[in-house]
Amino acid sequence: MKYDVIVVGGGTAGCACAYTLGKLGLKTLIIEKNSYLGGTMTSALVTPAMKTVSGDNTQFYKELTKRLSKLGGQATYSDGNPGWFNPELMKIVLDEMMGHAKVDVIFDSEIDEVICDKNHIKSVKINSEILSVYIETNNVVDSTGDCNFAKKINCEFLNNKAEFQPNNLRFIMSGINIRQFRDWLIDFDKDRNVTTTAEINGQIHLSTAYTWDTDKNWALRPFFEDAVKKKLLKYKDTSYFQVFTIPGMPSSLAFNTPRIVYNPEINPLDPIARSKALQSGRQSIIRIANFCKTYLIGFENAYISSIANSLGVRVSRRIKGKYVYTIDDLKSGKTFENTCLISNYPVDIHSSKENKSTLAKPVNNYSLPIEALISKDYDNLYVVGRCISADFEAQAALRIIPSCFSMGEGIARYIARVEN
Repeated sequence: MKYDVIVVGGGTAGCACAYTLGKLGLKTLIIEKNSYLGGTMTSALVTPAMKTVSGDNTQFYKELTKRLSKLGGQATYSDGNPGWFNPELMKIVLDEMMGHAKVDVIFDSEIDEVICDKNHIKSVKINSEILSVYIETNNVVDSTGDCNFAKKINCEFLNNKAEFQPNNLRFIMSGINIRQFRDWLIDFDKDRNVTTTAEINGQIHLSTAYTWDTDKNWALRPFFEDAVKKKLLKYKDTSYFQVFTIPGMPSSLAFNTPRIVYNPEINPLDPIARSKALQSGRQSIIRIANFCKTYLIGFENAYISSIANSLGVRVSRRIKGKYVYTIDDLKSGKTFENTCLISNYPVDIHSSKENKSTLAKPVNNYSLPIEALISKDYDNLYVVGRCISADFEAQAALRIIPSCFSMGEGIARYIARVEN
C-alpha cells in the first residue's frame, strides 16, 4: 500500500487535515489507536468547542456542524457559537465525513516502526492484533497530541521546563430536570457573564461556572464552601466547576470538571502520573455528583451516565519546528507570508493554585505561520494540534478545538500545493 499522506491520530486536528486532504484528491490514511475518531472531543468529552474567529472560515468546521445539526447533535448558542455538539453523535458524523472524502481509516492500531532515508520518511509499519504491514507514504502528519510519532523518530522538542497545566477528567450527568434547574439557576445567579440560558429548537441550553479563585463573586460559592465544611467535597474539588448542556441530550449536562490539581503540575507524559490522575479524577467525580444532587435544584434523580475515557490534557510535548511561535508574536499580531489560522482566543492557562490561572484577552487578532507546523528535522513531517512548535503561553491560546481544525485544514492545503 502507498498513500500520499498518512495522518497519525484521528483527533480534532487530524480529522480536519485528513478530510481536507481527501477532498483535495490526495490518497489519505488515518491510523487511530482508538476504535473511533474525534480525539479529545469524543474520548475526553471536551464539549462545547470554544468560540473564536479561527472557526469562521474553516470549511471542515462548517461541514461538521452542518452534518451534526441534521442528526440533532449541534446547536449554535452563546453569542453565535456553533460549537455546541454531542460527543457520541460526533463519532458517527466523523466516520461519515471520512467516507465522503474517501479517506481510509485503520482503528485500534499504532505505528510500530518507521523507515527513513536520512531526513525523509519513506514508510511506516502498523501493528495490531491481526494486522502487521508496511505502508509507503509521501508525507506524514503527526496529530497525536503528544507528538508520539515525532518522538519515535527522534525529532527535537521544545524544552518544556516542567511547564504543564492541570489535567481534567470530564463526565456527563443525566436524569436532570433541566427546566427546573434552569428556572432556579437564572433566578439565583443574576450574572449573565457566568450563567446563560436559551431555548434552541425546543431544547433548553445553559451554562454556569464556579472556581475557587477569589477575584470574582461567584453565586455558587456558598454551596461549595458549605459542602467542604460538611466534608461532602474536598477543597481541591472546588478548584474549577463548569457545566454545559448537550444538543440531543435534553436531560444531561457535560461537566468541565474536575480539574485535577497537583503542585507542581504532573507531567501528562508520565504513565504512572496519568494513572493516578485518572483514579483521583474518578473519585472526585463521585463527590461532585453527590454535591450536585444535594445542593442543585433539578438533580434529585440525576446520575453519572458517562466518564471520559481519557484525561483532558492541555499541553504536553511540543515539537521544534521550522519556526517557534511565541507569545510576543501573538500579542503583537505579527503577520506571516503563509498562515494556517487567524484567531482571537485568549491565552488560557489553568493553575493548581488559587488566583493563578490566566485568561487574558489579546489586543488584536493573531495569525499562526505554516512553518510552526513543519518539522525542522524531516522534510515530509508535519505536526498539528496542541503539540505544534509554540512556546508555553502561545500554545495556551492555540490549543482549542476550532484552532486545531484550522491547523489541520491549513496544513492539508499546504501539502496539496507541495504535492501538485
